[in-house]
Amino acid sequence: MKITLTVLLILILGSIPAWAALGENEASVSADQQYLRSEDRVQAFQAYKVHQLTTANGTIVREYISPQGLVFGVAWQGHSIPSLQQLLGTYMTNLQQGQRTRVIPRRGVTIQGNDFVFTSFGRMLSFRGRAYVPSLVPPNLTMEVVR
Repeated sequence: MKITLTVLLILILGSIPAWAALGENEASVSADQQYLRSEDRVQAFQAYKVHQLTTANGTIVREYISPQGLVFGVAWQGHSIPSLQQLLGTYMTNLQQGQRTRVIPRRGVTIQGNDFVFTSFGRMLSFRGRAYVPSLVPPNLTMEVVR
């Protein structure tokens, strides 16, 4: 288990710079998209929007925006784990202090903290994960929308 955590931390520290942080305003997504020169596709649903950012190396990050204009969830998939410090922002502390509720040896981890959920799975060149803040998720949605 210690090896899994060490590998996860190495991937986090060596990951690419990226995106708007959890709990921040939607305007930060546009600034990040311009800085990265990534493609930003926006899908509008009745109760939320999704910004899908695709980088040149094929990593995809989805940022889920509430009707109030806040990022309530992020999800990623690709060859590497994006910068969790950038994705989680102030919620990075929640990741570090959260209770590990599920660990799959050499594959993934789920961490729950105070109003914060983080899940990450992967193996070499194939990573995926998500993080969300339950209190920011619009009331008519389930947590499964963040994928």
